[in-house]
Amino acid sequence: IVFKSLRDPMAMERANLLNMAKLSIKGLIESALSFGRTLDSDYPPLQQFFVVMEHCLKHGLRVKKSFLGFNKSLWGPLELVEKLCPEAAEISASVRDLPGLKTPLGRARAWLRLALMQKRLADYLRLLITRKDLLSDFYENSALMLEEEGAVIVGLLVGLNVIDANLCVKGEDLDSQVGVIDFSMYLKNDIDDYRSEERNSQIASILDQKNYVEELNRQLNSTVHGLQGRVDSLEKSNSKLIEEVKLSMFDVENELVVQVSMKQEMELAMKLLEKDIHEKQDTLIGLRQQLDEVKAINVEMYQKMQSSDEEMKKKNDVISRLEEKTNQITATMKQLEQRLQDAERHRSLAEEGTRRFKLDFANKADSLQRQIEHREKPMDYLSYEPPVESCLTVQIRVWWRFIVASPSVSLQHHCRNCGEIFCNSCSDNELPLPASPKPVRVCDTCHALLLQRCSSNPT
Repeated sequence: IVFKSLRDPMAMERANLLNMAKLSIKGLIESALSFGRTLDSDYPPLQQFFVVMEHCLKHGLRVKKSFLGFNKSLWGPLELVEKLCPEAAEISASVRDLPGLKTPLGRARAWLRLALMQKRLADYLRLLITRKDLLSDFYENSALMLEEEGAVIVGLLVGLNVIDANLCVKGEDLDSQVGVIDFSMYLKNDIDDYRSEERNSQIASILDQKNYVEELNRQLNSTVHGLQGRVDSLEKSNSKLIEEVKLSMFDVENELVVQVSMKQEMELAMKLLEKDIHEKQDTLIGLRQQLDEVKAINVEMYQKMQSSDEEMKKKNDVISRLEEKTNQITATMKQLEQRLQDAERHRSLAEEGTRRFKLDFANKADSLQRQIEHREKPMDYLSYEPPVESCLTVQIRVWWRFIVASPSVSLQHHCRNCGEIFCNSCSDNELPLPASPKPVRVCDTCHALLLQRCSSNPT
């Protein structure tokens, strides 16, 4: 069996491609770690890696017939990754949108570079080799992607996740590149072997750190899923509580309706009772007259009348108590209505006060802003610093003292911008202001300030 496998040219090709993939991946990782920065498209080991990966993916590829003849396209199997992994749809769409790519081979090369920059090349190819039923449409039975050598190469690609690459795919001519493997890069001496052992140890430590980080990531994902489940349960319980509150509110409303109806029935019963009482009182008056007339005749009837009087007194007491309760309920209802009216009136007053406060606050803010802008304007007259006080009377007093102390100064004009008084030579400038579209007299300081503002804000 071993002799047959050695004589099998496809098996020999797979073994050679596997060895070349090992050498290229190992050399790329070692040189990238010694390089110490992000790799670009001109890095030779990275270029050789893409050439080797292109040969590995082309091995055993079926020849497909087209209008221009027979060709082998790598873009077909790589395009399947988009269906197997939704995350790969982004790079597939980016490859399709590149304007400089015209051939399927150029799209496949661009796809490999984008997947390497995403550090997901090993993950995408692992998903691809697991679906041999789909790959059989593109590869022969003894192709490298369908055999165990493909799985070994995919496992080796995991080490490339420690490399950071920044490749410019848009400006690179990927359609017309010729992929030739340069074997001179992999011929090394003993010193290089010793250095490679040290680098292998470094790579092993880096891979251990990567595995540790991946394990932490999985634990964090499980924790996130658990928290998501708790959040879902809390949302469900919250929805149940909301439904219960709605049901309780509905029950309270129903009970309120029942109480209102009972109150109406009670009022109706009280009216009927009052009417009945009046009727009974009239009847009692007539009975008393009759009893007075037959008192001398029938003593027994008189005694019965007395007992009936006592019963009527009890009923009157009950009726009076009921009337008192009814009056109390009526008074309570009136108090509640009065409180409701007071609360509505206070609320309307509070809303009106809030509106007026907002309006006053906005007006005061505008006035203060205008005052601040007016106060911030520079005031410089004959190298004299104006007083700090904001009171206009104090400023006039200080300027008057300055005029008395310097009688030779001629103050004849005032600036239309800052409002200060200046002589003719210090206020011999005219500019249009927002308050006056025509040019008016301004001082030298305001003239320089307004010109500076106009130059900084041309609008």
